[in-house]
Amino acid sequence: MEYKTFLKYIEHLRKGNVKARTLKTYIGNLKIYFDYLVSEHYRLQNIIKDLHIKGVKKSVKKNFLEFEELEDIYYSYPISKGNELARKRNKIIVGLLVYQGLNTRDLQLLEVEHIQLYKGKITIPGTRKSNTRELELKPWQLMEFMEYINAVRPEILEQTDKETEQLLLPMGKSSNLHGVLAKITKELKAINNSFTDIKQLRTSVIISWLQHYSLRKVQYLAGHKYISSTERYVQDDLESLHETINTYHPFS
Repeated sequence: MEYKTFLKYIEHLRKGNVKARTLKTYIGNLKIYFDYLVSEHYRLQNIIKDLHIKGVKKSVKKNFLEFEELEDIYYSYPISKGNELARKRNKIIVGLLVYQGLNTRDLQLLEVEHIQLYKGKITIPGTRKSNTRELELKPWQLMEFMEYINAVRPEILEQTDKETEQLLLPMGKSSNLHGVLAKITKELKAINNSFTDIKQLRTSVIISWLQHYSLRKVQYLAGHKYISSTERYVQDDLESLHETINTYHPFS
């Protein structure tokens, strides 16, 4: 069996509505068989050794937002109403959600030392489930962080009588951002009725990154420990395989 013939076999199974998990099992068994043929010198190589079916991977939410929608959420978030200190802090948070794709855990762990204004970057500390990474800040984020670190945050510390290196501070006695993020979530729903939750923002940012960067680059930006975590955000799955087969291996 040649590689082109094998691709035709996959196409035949796909048209027969064979599920991705079943298809992966078929291919796995054939890989073992080809390995055996190579070991017994009946074949020179295993032609399907590097072929993988992604359709069995856990997929992410489909209702993601386009990058233009993400930016609109950021620019539409108002800082002119309510407590000015809280609003400016919240604007910082929305920016980190939209441009750096942070999750709630990342936001909670940030400290002042993680902001490198002179480099225009932010360090996201790693956890048991995520890798440390250094991300670029947008120019307008730098301006906001300069004001926040030098004026807004010290005022929040004074008003709440706190002594901490935590970067993003609630206005009350608690250091947990849960209440802050719950309020931001409610406000963002009013800005964009397609917005559901903060996880959706992170999903949307990662999908947007995948349109511009390599899988490995996005793995780093997202802080994923394993490439398989990043692959979950690839939307095409078997359709992508079908396109590849038709483009590079057209059948007569």
